[in-house]
Amino acid sequence: MDALAPIDLRFGGRERVIGVYLLETGDGPALFDCGPSTCVERLREGLRGRGLALTDLRHLLLSHIHLDHAGAAGVLVREHPGLRVHVSEVGAPHLVDPTRLERSARRLYGAEFDALWGELAPVPERNVDVVRRDVLGLECFPSPGHARHHVCYVDRDGTLYAGDAAGVRIQPARYVMPPTPPPELDLEAWEASLDEIERRAPERLALIHFGVVSEPAPHLAELRRRLREWSAIVERGAGEEEFAAAVRAEMDEERPAYEAAIPIRQSYAGLKRYWDKRREAA
Repeated sequence: MDALAPIDLRFGGRERVIGVYLLETGDGPALFDCGPSTCVERLREGLRGRGLALTDLRHLLLSHIHLDHAGAAGVLVREHPGLRVHVSEVGAPHLVDPTRLERSARRLYGAEFDALWGELAPVPERNVDVVRRDVLGLECFPSPGHARHHVCYVDRDGTLYAGDAAGVRIQPARYVMPPTPPPELDLEAWEASLDEIERRAPERLALIHFGVVSEPAPHLAELRRRLREWSAIVERGAGEEEFAAAVRAEMDEERPAYEAAIPIRQSYAGLKRYWDKRREAA
């Protein structure tokens, strides 16, 4: 098995929507992102397939605290109290006390929340490590845009563990989709984060949604182009239906998996909120 192959969490019963990554560090096995609590059993199965139990993990490296990336963190620590959870300084308090995070997510998802995400358990503060520039031998750097607390990790082998900063691409599809949900979308910050990723010239990008990209340069160029195109559509006043039609017109047969990873209505809502705030500020 390819050591870089993601563990497919089969989110919502669908393949290639959320995948997390197992990596070896100088202090034992680590997991990059963990998915939501609804996928914990599938995570266990995936670890068993790699010859590991949950309790063999030493570290959980989080890109950010959105539920599709970090929702299961508290449940995993409850089952494995020795697990160290690495997260940005801004994200850390919301792991320790997820009350505000859950309240916000329940407003967004309504009656679908429990079926999608399951329990959002707190992570004891003693298990939380705020990331610095070096995390277990990986370079860690801020990558805001999708979320202001987002970070990426770069391994010595040239793999950049990208979270959502490098977009959504359901491998083997070629289409690169920007995940632009509310409330923290910042297009200028995202452009700067893409500059930072490109400056590091990674050999590959490990995407949570979904798979390893072996040609980072054209992938990142397409992400940057599509971010600008989507932004321009919403800036000129397009409604949600017009935006959705333009997005779907470019998609291929993997559209259901893309929309499971990031619903188009949420991407529209994030861009609209961004431009509404810009107009208010002006």
